[in-house]
Amino acid sequence: MLLQGVVTALFPRASVRLTKRMIGKNFDNADELEATPAYVRQLRAIGVGMIAAGGTGLLLEDATESKAEVVEAADEATTDGED
Repeated sequence: MLLQGVVTALFPRASVRLTKRMIGKNFDNADELEATPAYVRQLRAIGVGMIAAGGTGLLLEDATESKAEVVEAADEATTDGED
C-alpha cells in the first residue's frame, strides 16, 4: 500500500491512465474520458492518505514484532531459571 500511495501521490496522471484502461475493458468510449483537475487533486490526496496508512501499518507491525520478541525472551529466561 505504501508504494502504491507514493506512486499515486507523485504521479496521479499515471493512475488516471491505468483507471481509463481498466474501465475501457468494460465500457465503450472510455478512452475519451478526461480527468478534471479536481479529480487529479483528489487522487493525490488519496495517495498521501495511503502513504500515511501504509507507514502506520509498518510501524505497528514492527512494534508488535518487538513486543513478541521481548515476551519470547522473557519466557526463555523464566524456563532457563527453572532447570
